[in-house]
Amino acid sequence: MEELIKNLKLQIIEALNLEGMTPDQIDDNAPLFGDGLGLDSIDVLELIVLMEKNYGIRLTSPAEGKQVFQSVAVMADYIAKNRKK
Repeated sequence: MEELIKNLKLQIIEALNLEGMTPDQIDDNAPLFGDGLGLDSIDVLELIVLMEKNYGIRLTSPAEGKQVFQSVAVMADYIAKNRKK
Protein backbone atom coordinates (compact mmCIF):
# COMPACT_ATOMS: atom_id res chain seq x y z
CA MET A 1 0.00 0.00 0.00
CA GLU A 2 2.91 2.34 0.73
CA GLU A 3 4.15 2.04 -2.86
CA LEU A 4 0.65 2.74 -4.20
CA ILE A 5 0.37 5.86 -2.01
CA LYS A 6 3.77 7.13 -3.19
CA ASN A 7 2.88 6.53 -6.86
CA LEU A 8 -0.52 8.15 -6.38
CA LYS A 9 1.07 11.27 -4.88
CA LEU A 10 3.45 11.52 -7.86
CA GLN A 11 0.53 11.11 -10.27
CA ILE A 12 -1.50 13.78 -8.47
CA ILE A 13 1.43 16.22 -8.56
CA GLU A 14 1.87 15.60 -12.30
CA ALA A 15 -1.83 15.62 -13.23
CA LEU A 16 -2.56 18.81 -11.31
CA ASN A 17 0.70 20.58 -12.21
CA LEU A 18 1.61 21.13 -8.56
CA GLU A 19 5.03 22.49 -9.44
CA GLY A 20 7.60 22.54 -6.69
CA MET A 21 5.64 20.06 -4.56
CA THR A 22 7.09 16.70 -3.56
CA PRO A 23 5.27 13.55 -2.44
CA ASP A 24 6.70 14.06 1.07
CA GLN A 25 4.81 17.35 1.33
CA ILE A 26 1.46 15.63 0.88
CA ASP A 27 0.09 14.13 4.09
CA ASP A 28 -1.52 10.73 3.42
CA ASN A 29 -4.52 11.59 5.58
CA ALA A 30 -4.90 15.32 4.90
CA PRO A 31 -8.09 16.36 3.12
CA LEU A 32 -7.56 16.86 -0.61
CA PHE A 33 -10.02 19.75 -0.66
CA GLY A 34 -10.44 22.79 1.57
CA ASP A 35 -7.84 23.14 4.32
CA GLY A 36 -5.74 20.16 3.21
CA LEU A 37 -4.21 20.18 -0.26
CA GLY A 38 -6.63 22.93 -1.30
CA LEU A 39 -7.94 21.34 -4.49
CA ASP A 40 -11.07 22.62 -6.24
CA SER A 41 -13.83 21.26 -8.48
CA ILE A 42 -11.68 21.46 -11.63
CA ASP A 43 -9.08 19.30 -9.90
CA VAL A 44 -11.76 16.66 -9.26
CA LEU A 45 -12.10 16.16 -13.01
CA GLU A 46 -8.36 15.61 -13.29
CA LEU A 47 -8.44 13.06 -10.45
CA ILE A 48 -11.31 11.21 -12.15
CA VAL A 49 -9.32 11.03 -15.39
CA LEU A 50 -6.22 9.92 -13.46
CA MET A 51 -8.10 7.03 -11.83
CA GLU A 52 -9.68 5.90 -15.08
CA LYS A 53 -6.47 6.16 -17.13
CA ASN A 54 -4.05 4.64 -14.63
CA TYR A 55 -6.22 2.16 -12.75
CA GLY A 56 -9.23 1.43 -14.95
CA ILE A 57 -11.61 2.80 -12.32
CA ARG A 58 -14.66 4.73 -13.46
CA LEU A 59 -16.57 6.58 -10.75
CA THR A 60 -20.31 6.36 -11.27
CA SER A 61 -21.67 9.19 -9.13
CA PRO A 62 -20.68 12.48 -7.48
CA ALA A 63 -21.38 10.93 -4.08
CA GLU A 64 -18.89 8.17 -4.81
CA GLY A 65 -16.28 10.75 -5.83
CA LYS A 66 -16.84 12.76 -2.67
CA GLN A 67 -16.20 9.64 -0.62
CA VAL A 68 -13.14 8.49 -2.61
CA PHE A 69 -11.39 11.87 -2.76
CA GLN A 70 -11.27 12.48 0.99
CA SER A 71 -7.49 11.94 1.19
CA VAL A 72 -4.64 10.19 -0.61
CA ALA A 73 -4.92 7.26 1.82
CA VAL A 74 -8.65 6.85 1.09
CA MET A 75 -8.00 7.05 -2.66
CA ALA A 76 -5.24 4.43 -2.41
CA ASP A 77 -7.47 2.09 -0.41
CA TYR A 78 -10.28 2.48 -2.97
CA ILE A 79 -7.85 1.87 -5.84
CA ALA A 80 -6.39 -1.23 -4.17
CA LYS A 81 -9.87 -2.71 -3.82
CA ASN A 82 -11.26 -1.70 -7.23
CA ARG A 83 -8.39 -1.42 -9.72
CA LYS A 84 -8.79 -3.06 -13.08
CA LYS A 85 -5.26 -2.32 -14.38
